Amino acid sequence: MKKKVTKIKHVNFVPFDRYGEPIANLYWHNISFDKETGHGSYILKFDTGGESLPHEHLGFEEFFVLDGNLKDSDNSVYVPGDFVTFEPGSKHFSVSDGGCMLLVFMRGKNRPLE
Repeated sequence: MKKKVTKIKHVNFVPFDRYGEPIANLYWHNISFDKETGHGSYILKFDTGGESLPHEHLGFEEFFVLDGNLKDSDNSVYVPGDFVTFEPGSKHFSVSDGGCMLLVFMRGKNRPLE
């Protein structure tokens, strides 16, 4: 059996470019995410004012808030310890006024919305 241990305090974040172009104030560390299949996990860091692109989930997306807070487009606010599940067909975007860090689990691709 192979295993990989990720020490979150020591990861190197790079600009979040999952849709082809970097998104301002969003950074990630890929743990096992495969862009072709949309499956796997990664750590996502929002700097102050970071905002994700509006998108639709074609598969499940789940995330665990590690630090900071995140406000969703429906005005839900997620704080450390929250585990959030978006089902296929969900559409949204998120913003962090003060910054946050998420552990993201993907089981399918997302489709950016105009």
